Amino acid sequence: MDPPFNEIYKSLLFKQITNTENDVPQIPFSFSVTAVVEEVELPVIDVSRLIDGAEKEREKCKEEIARASREWGFFQVINHGISMDVLEKMRQEQIRVFREPFDKKSKSERFSAGSYRWGTPSATCLRQLSWSEAFHVPMTDISENKDFTILRSTMEKFASESEALAYTLAEVLAEKSGRESKFFKEKCVRNTCYLRMNRYPPCPKPSEVYGLMPHTDSDFLTILYQDQVGGLQLIKDNKWMAVKPNPRALIINIGDLFQAWSNGMYKSVEHRVMTNPIVERFSTAYFLCPSYDAVIECSGDCPAYRNFSFREFRQQVQEDVKKLGYKVGLPRFINHLY
Repeated sequence: MDPPFNEIYKSLLFKQITNTENDVPQIPFSFSVTAVVEEVELPVIDVSRLIDGAEKEREKCKEEIARASREWGFFQVINHGISMDVLEKMRQEQIRVFREPFDKKSKSERFSAGSYRWGTPSATCLRQLSWSEAFHVPMTDISENKDFTILRSTMEKFASESEALAYTLAEVLAEKSGRESKFFKEKCVRNTCYLRMNRYPPCPKPSEVYGLMPHTDSDFLTILYQDQVGGLQLIKDNKWMAVKPNPRALIINIGDLFQAWSNGMYKSVEHRVMTNPIVERFSTAYFLCPSYDAVIECSGDCPAYRNFSFREFRQQVQEDVKKLGYKVGLPRFINHLY
């Protein structure tokens, strides 16, 4: 069932790696920070007020969403319109798929080629290794798949309802930043948005290996449904904080594209997943992304970032990961004219 982590990454797992070695690239400071100051509960926002509330309540809800996106870059939503039945079916189907033998998963034809991923092929030290496996599935793979299985129908339901929620939240954030909200329905199309089903197997070296390396998301926003195992951590006030799971909530986080598009008003915050020596962890994420040719134009008279296309951003991220072992992201697109 588990990918062959111990076999493939044996040299990394069983030798001492130090940053004094000439062949180990310098990694960001956050990769070496392991102490967590405290467990926090993210801001919780009842988004049913956007539909059912009086005008005053709707405005209050919008401001709470914008404030959390400015101050945290992360928040939780409840009464979000995705039923617990759909979420529970998604979890059950996900578990069933990941329980399949590794050879079957890695050669699966249920999704497009390359959808199944595990580990970190570019890793040169333990801190660059992600102890996890995932199905990275474009939305079009789901909607165009004619294999009427419970998995496909469950994914379609989860994806469609996540998509609707993502548009609603994005439009609120656009409105509160003074931008045109129609941008998202015009530019964030199904063939570049995707679902990612994640599994984090038990890890023999939880103090040394991440489930998912510290990173920011290369999208506008992410909707995450996770189990109650815990392990998600984020940086707040220059300290790592462990996120307390909430069984009623979905987690929302701002991506790099929204930070650039809002001229830094909303924060794309670095986050990571820690491993567990005993218990496996599951999560499913929806990523709101624009078409590859969509241009991200920074707002304001003094834009912090230059204009760039989503394709250019993705290519730069891929080049950095291949060359350095980690993503650089938005600092590559700073506008040096101001």
